[in-house]
Parts: sequence; C-alpha cells; structure tokens
Amino acid sequence: MSALLASGALAADNGGFVAPSPADFWQPLVGDGDYALTRPAVALIFSVVGLIWFFVAVSRKLALVPGKTQFVAEGAYSFVRNGMARDIIGSRDFLKFVPLLLTMFTMILVNNLFGVVPFIQFPTFSRLGFPIALTIIVYVVYQVTAFRHKGFIGYFKSLVPPGLPGWLIPLMWVLEFFTYFVNRPVTLALRLFGNMFAGHLLLLTFTVGAEYLLLHSTVPNKAAGVLSFLFTIVMSFFEILIEFLQAYVFTLLSALYIAGAIADEH
Repeated sequence: MSALLASGALAADNGGFVAPSPADFWQPLVGDGDYALTRPAVALIFSVVGLIWFFVAVSRKLALVPGKTQFVAEGAYSFVRNGMARDIIGSRDFLKFVPLLLTMFTMILVNNLFGVVPFIQFPTFSRLGFPIALTIIVYVVYQVTAFRHKGFIGYFKSLVPPGLPGWLIPLMWVLEFFTYFVNRPVTLALRLFGNMFAGHLLLLTFTVGAEYLLLHSTVPNKAAGVLSFLFTIVMSFFEILIEFLQAYVFTLLSALYIAGAIADEH
C-alpha cells in the first residue's frame, strides 16, 4: 500500500506512530488539485476496460459446455437477471434493466475487491465521488421510469398511500417526497462509500500499526505487532465478504427503486 509506505515514513521521521487518516485516500498520480489523475480513477478505468474485454471475449466464444470464463460470466448474469431483476422488478419489465444492473454489480464488485488485490489494494468506492456518480445514474433511471409509467401528476399522487385521513395526507406526502427524492440517493451513495472507506481505513490502521510495532518498537511490543498483523489477515477475509455484500446491496436497492417506479400501487 502506498499509504502504508507514507505512514511508515512519517512514523520514522517523527519518532512515533502516525495513524492513517482520510488524507491517505487522496493519491494523485499525475498532477494535483481538482484535475489530478488519481489512483482510484486509474483503478476505475482499468476495471471498466477489463470488464468490457471480459464480456466481449466470452460472448464471442460461447460454447454449449461452458469453460471457466464462460461459467463465471453466465453465473454473474444469471445471478443478477434471475435473482434480482426478474424477482424484484417482475417478469414483464425486468429485461430492459438487466444490462444496467449487471454493469453496476460487476463494476462495484471488481472495484471493491481491488481493496485486497496486491499492488492495487485500494477500493475505488472509498472515494465519495464515485458512489455519487453511480447513484446519480440510478436516480435518473428510476425517476424517469416513474414519470414515464405514471405520468407527472400520477407519480406525485402515488407518493401518498390510499385510505389515509385527509389531515395526514400533506404530512405523509412531504415525508414520501423526501424519501423518494432525497433520502434514497443520499443513503445509497453513503452506504457504499462508508463501508468501503471504513473497512479500508481499519485494514490500513492495523497494517501500519503492525509495521510500526515490528520495525520501530521495543521487543515486548513486537508480540503486539504480530497479533496486529494476524488480525489484518483475518479482517481481510471479512472485508472480502463485505465487498461482495455491498455490491449486492447497491444493486438490490437499485432494482427495488426501479420496481417501485413501475409499480401500479404505492
């Protein structure tokens, strides 16, 4: 980890342990400031190019008995198509949303797993701008779908469940409007960002702590360094599980929002 090397250098220079901070997540490779080419940006570009190459290569060599790569591609497609799109959106309308959901799931999963891949070791979505960009796409899709399916007036009318007392309708409408137009996109982006940021920061803290205790501390404290290093390994496997879950949750919620946009009832 480049952040690990930077923290280790700080520890050596200052004569004490320097814990990782959010500043370690800003890793410009070319330039500086708002237009810098950063490490997570390169990782995202690499993932997009790699996924395009993978699916195009698999689709050109389809076989009746799938090989390993075709098995992986078909497994991911079937998981998203049948396990999320069709089951949640419904068999009538789900097909047109499968490309979007499959793209989101595979891209988020690959970029999350970058956090434990040697020589990359950076989960792209621990940088807030990337979850926000992905959430904007989902937000536009389900809002446009809702307006097209229900109409302008019908969409806003559908925010209020039928059968409510008249005095409760304005309050419920405001709460539902806030949920559909503000709360959903904000929580969708922050959930992915928060889990990736916190998980990577935790791994980085234990890794840097182990490095400092083993190389820059007294002999009795080296045992704690070994424990910290072992805990880093355990937490890495746990982080892999979280990375899978966050890709699944983001895609699942996106499918739920789209399903709500085309539902005839509230």
